[in-house]
Amino acid sequence: MGMNAAQTLLQSGAPQDVALECGGETLTYEALRQGVRRSAGAWQALGLRRGERVIVMAPDSIDWVVAYLGVIWAGGVAIGVNPRLAMSELAPIVSESEVVFIWCEADIEPPIRQLLAELALPTVLVASGADASAWAGQLARSAEVDPLLQEAEAPALWIGTSGTTGASKGVVHAQRVALQPHSFASGLLQLSATDRLYASSKLFFAYALGNSLLAGLRAGATVILDRQWPDPQRVLEMVRQHRPSLFFCVPTLYSKMLQSGLAMQLRDCGIRHCVSAGEGLPGPVRKAWLEATGLAIVSGYGTSETMCLMLYCQDDSGLLQVSPQVQLRFASDVEPAVPQRVWLHSSSVALGYWKRPQAQADGFLDGWYCPGDMFLRRSGGYLEFAGRIDDMLKISGRWVSTLWVEQALASAAGDSVSQLACVGVQTAEGLTALSLLLVAAPQQQAVARQRIQAGIEALPGYRRPRWLHWVSALPLTATGKLQRARLVAMHQAALTA
Repeated sequence: MGMNAAQTLLQSGAPQDVALECGGETLTYEALRQGVRRSAGAWQALGLRRGERVIVMAPDSIDWVVAYLGVIWAGGVAIGVNPRLAMSELAPIVSESEVVFIWCEADIEPPIRQLLAELALPTVLVASGADASAWAGQLARSAEVDPLLQEAEAPALWIGTSGTTGASKGVVHAQRVALQPHSFASGLLQLSATDRLYASSKLFFAYALGNSLLAGLRAGATVILDRQWPDPQRVLEMVRQHRPSLFFCVPTLYSKMLQSGLAMQLRDCGIRHCVSAGEGLPGPVRKAWLEATGLAIVSGYGTSETMCLMLYCQDDSGLLQVSPQVQLRFASDVEPAVPQRVWLHSSSVALGYWKRPQAQADGFLDGWYCPGDMFLRRSGGYLEFAGRIDDMLKISGRWVSTLWVEQALASAAGDSVSQLACVGVQTAEGLTALSLLLVAAPQQQAVARQRIQAGIEALPGYRRPRWLHWVSALPLTATGKLQRARLVAMHQAALTA
């Protein structure tokens, strides 16, 4: 029997329970199901056919969710894209993915329309929110339709990788992605239909899409959305206004909320659990957050390719365990002390990449996914994250992870450093050495230099950076993650400055 991911996501919620909440607007599960059926009818009336791709490019909103799920319900493949993306960055995505429609809001319609004209593509632009817009008119004329059922392995949606180590790749997820996206939250956070989920990240980001929207809808809970971009003050306002019980955030924002003094105001705001993902959670941030809010952070590991969190840590050890409904095996049989890759399997693991045969062969096999990250085996079945393959370096004959260096020096610096990154570079003699790039917190330059120097002196000799570069900012992706692919160039530029 076939399935449809959108139908699967919407089958649990009680009709009168609130499914979505955005600002002062709410939508019940009954109304959401009706809206998605009508949205699917509109997409089919516009000519969308099975397997064709549609970009949804707008701020998070109830309309976003209805349009996005409508694509999948109609048999298409939905692709969420950052609405702040420059047209120069959107162009290769549109061209490579061969999308037939782009759904956007009226304010960004003109530049997209100009881009499509320049590219001479047949892609149809559908704008929402404008007076007498084509989308509003199509919705009004369209009937509700039944979901188009497909094989569990048929494509349902795409996610763009974050681009931390190079060009973004299109990750193709199957209809089965909707079967158990709530396994992490249900198994570890006791997610139920009475919960309210809020992710500070946006829906084009796999972390928010999988662990908040998909998981929340699958459990019949309420998912809280926000059109605005997150910053510490906005997150505080959202929590106070909507009182989520499950809060999904990223380490950078947790840190900024602590530095701004806003974190303590989240006490007694109804949050049961805090989750962190997107990048490693520094131990000092976890400790400071617990002291400020009384809430421990569950740190998770997931990727665009897994959609949901595959590994997690619930304590100060930093050691990871396998999430519920996830299988793990090691990529090679080597000594436990040697960093190695792992293979992960769950219903939310992607089918693979779009038009990336080399990356496909390296990362996917028979329903399993092997990320480009390295782990060390620890006793008791635990794993220690050791960074990406490129982050593992042999220095003086010993393995060094740039992540280990970053964690040690971040702990030594405390709140005197706002950004810190370590990268392996080549010396003039052709040897591998470490370069450290740092951004001091405002008015903390002197303290930061002192603490970093003390932290370096406490490291073993082979883990000490040879170069220190104090810079104004480090490069980040649209999702707020460090663009490590640009660090070597920053080091080289700093040497010649």
